[in-house]
Amino acid sequence: MKWMIAGFSPTGTTKKIAKAITEGTGCSVLDVDLTDLEAVKNVARLDDTAVLLAAVPVYQGRVPAVALERLKGIRGNGRYAVAVVVYGNREYEDALLELKNTLEESGFQVAAAAAFVAEHSIIRSIASGRPDEADIRTAKKFGADILEKINGAQNISPVTVPGNIPYRAVNAPSAWPAADDACNRCGACVAACPVGAISRETPNLTSGDKCINCMRCIQVCPRKARSMPARFLEGAKTMLEKNAAKRREAELFL
Repeated sequence: MKWMIAGFSPTGTTKKIAKAITEGTGCSVLDVDLTDLEAVKNVARLDDTAVLLAAVPVYQGRVPAVALERLKGIRGNGRYAVAVVVYGNREYEDALLELKNTLEESGFQVAAAAAFVAEHSIIRSIASGRPDEADIRTAKKFGADILEKINGAQNISPVTVPGNIPYRAVNAPSAWPAADDACNRCGACVAACPVGAISRETPNLTSGDKCINCMRCIQVCPRKARSMPARFLEGAKTMLEKNAAKRREAELFL
């Protein structure tokens, strides 16, 4: 059995979870990076028989719209899929239901689903260091259990996951990353941005109309010149320390 990871993982934590799940299956894996525009262009021509593992982060309790649009380029044709969301220890709210519904609308049978926790991409002290060893073990066991389920059943009933319709409303970003005087216009952030929100002409700035606050530009900057506004960070930290300090564990649906 072959598997395909279709992952949107700007800071790498969602990818770690996805890779651990597929390692648990012991199957061969094709990895499709949904943050890479060139990879997305060719996604419709990829293997159409593999089990699809769709792995995405959660922003404001939802799946980033750009990730869903890129996933829709992969057609199910009745094959199995696994829906995985990764969130920063607060809540995943409607994201898992939204991802599951999108996959089913694209013709997949969703055989399993999960919500995993990872280090918060904006306030790194929240769920710091996650996914940790315990998370990776859980992910690998989940992969093995999915494989057993698929191999052992002729007809698999769709999984039921939490969430509400209509989905939670998403607010447009009120702040986004920008660079300070340490920026030397190297272009690393320009190349890495998954939505083209940073131009080569003004790499110290960010387009508020395009930015999804994925934090990749901050992560890849070699001079640590990019950051979110201090006032925004203070407010986000206060809210998350109140609502997301207690450790949460993965929720699995088989």
